[in-house]
Amino acid sequence: MKAEQLRKSILQLAIQGKLVPQDPADEPASVLLERIRAEKQRLIKEGKIKKDKGDSVIFKGDDNCYYEKTGKNEPVSIDEEASIFDLPDNWILCRLSAIADIFTGNSINEAEKQKKYMGLDSGYNYIGTKDVGFDHSINYTNGVKIPYNQGNFRIAHINTPLLCIEGGSAGRKIGVLTEDVCFGNKLCAFEPIGINPKYLYYYLQNPIFTQIFKEKTTGIIGGVSVNSLKNLLFAMPPLAEQERIVSEIEKFEPLIVEYDKLEQQATKLDDEIYDKLKKSILQYAIQGKLVPQDSNDEPAAVLLERIRAGKKAQLGKKYVESYIYKSDDNCYYEKVGSGTKNITDEIPFDIPDPWEWARVDTLFHHNTGKALNSANTKGNYREYITTSNLYWNYFKLDSLKKMLFTDEEIDKCSLKKGDLLVCEGGDIGRAAIWNYDIPMCIQNHIHRLRAYSAVETKFYYCVLYLYKQLGIIGGKGIGIRLL
Repeated sequence: MKAEQLRKSILQLAIQGKLVPQDPADEPASVLLERIRAEKQRLIKEGKIKKDKGDSVIFKGDDNCYYEKTGKNEPVSIDEEASIFDLPDNWILCRLSAIADIFTGNSINEAEKQKKYMGLDSGYNYIGTKDVGFDHSINYTNGVKIPYNQGNFRIAHINTPLLCIEGGSAGRKIGVLTEDVCFGNKLCAFEPIGINPKYLYYYLQNPIFTQIFKEKTTGIIGGVSVNSLKNLLFAMPPLAEQERIVSEIEKFEPLIVEYDKLEQQATKLDDEIYDKLKKSILQYAIQGKLVPQDSNDEPAAVLLERIRAGKKAQLGKKYVESYIYKSDDNCYYEKVGSGTKNITDEIPFDIPDPWEWARVDTLFHHNTGKALNSANTKGNYREYITTSNLYWNYFKLDSLKKMLFTDEEIDKCSLKKGDLLVCEGGDIGRAAIWNYDIPMCIQNHIHRLRAYSAVETKFYYCVLYLYKQLGIIGGKGIGIRLL
C-alpha cells in the first residue's frame, strides 16, 4: 500500500468510528449538536453569520432508516444518501451547514492587486489558490495585504479549514489557517461552530467526502457551489471522540511522511536499477552477447551488399562506394571512393565475426526537413513536426503547426511509415520510429533516416538510444546483423 493510500484508509476509518475505541462515558453527539444549534442562533442574532434557509434535523426512525425534517415540513427519507455511512450509536448525521459557517472569499484582479494591495505594511494577508499547497501548506508571504478597515472582504479566522472548490485543484488543495486572513473566491472557508477544527479538516479529506465532492462537480472548469457544500452530510462523533481521533491521526501523520520518503527513495532506486538493467541489456544486444550466434544465419556482409546495391540503384551517378573492413593488422579501415583511412579509434567495441560495421548513411537515406522562413510564399500548407513533437520512442501530435511546402520540398520532407527520425537540436540524438499512415512533414532540426533495403529499424533505434546513454552518439557506426 502506498503512503497516500494508507493515509486515506486511516481517514476513512476515522469518519466511520473505527479508528479509536468508543467510550460510553462520552457525551452523545446529539447533545453536542443541540449546543451547536444554540450557538448558531446566538451568532445569527448578533449578525456574525447568516441564517441557513435549509436548517434541518436528521434522525433514525423506528425502521432503522434515516429521515430528515426541514422546518415544518414532513420528514423525508434520506436513507439512500446516508447509506454510505455506518456509524456507531452515539454518532449522528447532519448537514455541513449545521456545524460550520461556509463561505467563499473575494477575487482581486492583477491590476487592482498591484495598485492597492501589494507591499502594504499592515493588514490581513491575502491567500489565493496558488498559496495553498497540495501538501496542505499555506503561504502567507506573497506580499498581498488587505487593510484591516476594508469592510468588503470576507475574513476567515484562525483554525479554519480552507479548501479549493473550483478549477484543477478543486477538492485537492486544503489547509488549516494559523492566522486570520482574507482569501480568494475559488477558496472556501469552513469556520467550525462547536466542533474540533482539526476533525473537520480531516473530514474534508476523507475518501467518502472526496468522492461526493467529485460527483457534485459541475461547469467547464470544474467546481462545487457553496450551496452544494453546505448540503453535504457530516458524520459527527462526540466531541471527546473527535479529539481522540485527531490525536490518533496526528500520531500516524509523521509515520506516513517517513513512509512516503522511503517509498520515493525505493521508487527512485527501482528506476535507477531499471535504467541500468535496460542499458545493460541493450549493450549486450548491440555487442552480439544477448543471444547465441547461429552459424546458419546469412552473414551481415551479404546483407550489406544488398543494401549497397539498393543504395546504388537509388542514387545512380551520385553513389560513392564506401565500406568498412578489418585488415590483417587487426585494424579497421574505411574505404570511401578511391581513399582509405584507418578508423580503429572510432570503433567503440568488439563484435562477433558474422557482424559488420557500417556508417548510418550506408544503411539509410538521410536528410533533414525544411527550415522555417517567413519570406516563403510558395507551395501549400502542410502540418510538420519538429523537436518539440519528437521524444524517445513516441510523438506528441496534439499541437502541430503548418507551413508552406512546394512539391519538391514535400518529396524531401514528408514521412513514410517506418522512417527513423532523429533530433538534431534540443536533446540531440533523441529518436523515434514513425508508425503512422497520416501525411506529415518535418522541420530542419529533424533527420529522416529511410532504409535503402529491408532492415530491422527498431534495432537501430535501440542502438541510437544506447549510444546516447553512453555518450558516444554521433554517427560513428553501428553493428548490424541479419535477424
